[in-house]
Amino acid sequence: MARVPIHHPPQMRPRVVAALVLLLAAPTLAQEIVNPATEQAERQEKERPGWRGVDTWEMPPTIVRAFREGMLREEDRIGSYGQPRWTAKRLFPTTRVYVVPEGKLELEHWTRVKVPKEGQSTVETQYEVEIGLPHRFQIDLYYVTSKTGSEGELDVAEQKYEVRYALADWGELWMNPTLYLEYVSRDAEADVVEYKLLLGDELAEGWHFGTNLVLEHELDGSGENVYELTAGLSHTIVDEKLSLGAELKGELVDVHADRGEYEESLEIGPSVQWRPLPQMHIDFAPLVGIGSDARAADIYFVLGWEL
Repeated sequence: MARVPIHHPPQMRPRVVAALVLLLAAPTLAQEIVNPATEQAERQEKERPGWRGVDTWEMPPTIVRAFREGMLREEDRIGSYGQPRWTAKRLFPTTRVYVVPEGKLELEHWTRVKVPKEGQSTVETQYEVEIGLPHRFQIDLYYVTSKTGSEGELDVAEQKYEVRYALADWGELWMNPTLYLEYVSRDAEADVVEYKLLLGDELAEGWHFGTNLVLEHELDGSGENVYELTAGLSHTIVDEKLSLGAELKGELVDVHADRGEYEESLEIGPSVQWRPLPQMHIDFAPLVGIGSDARAADIYFVLGWEL
């Protein structure tokens, strides 16, 4: 039997060739195709890196798909906890708010002048290191010297060790509660343990508030207890540069032998924070004592530098 030749239609041949070319080129094309979302994320990472290795004043704000009501940069949300930028630096000498962002390291120099109604003033100098840790933890280390009167001796008064833990990311719980525990090793007196509940928030654009509930217990000696309430209110005058406000500190003090028999004191005064450089802040709060048991004045000066 003779073979009958089979003729393919001419229009089929280009389709077959095109299919073979696409089949052979598929692996190369797959490597060249880039997910647009991945490409955009890589570009943003190069332009605006994350918090790791970035100072708090350079952190990019957390992107939130919502209408922005305020225009202050210091109220941008930063870091892995979504906290306002202003919380990354101490705003009130007497009152703590939340924790600093993880990875932050800052040095602070304190001068505190305690002016009694009678007698010589005492000047305390405090050196502090602040360290932000992951999972909303923070530790602080303090070294404190003290001198009474112009001719008094400069003594190492105490060393302090502090740990904080914020219960949730910023804004998830009312007033952003943070637990605070401090151990104070004193030179000539019994050691002290201090417990605090830190609360703070933004009341309105440019208005920042903090308050602390404090119990300080002396471990030996007279067993003195100090029950303290502090509060600070600050208003932004120049974004990231200048804030003015007021601070208050009230105390009740009793000892083991006379529980419930309190010495009472109240201190109140203005407060100012100036940030001449992005990494630097200066806080000043001259408080005046009210009541017979209060000091005449309690003056705080704090200089902080973020490393």
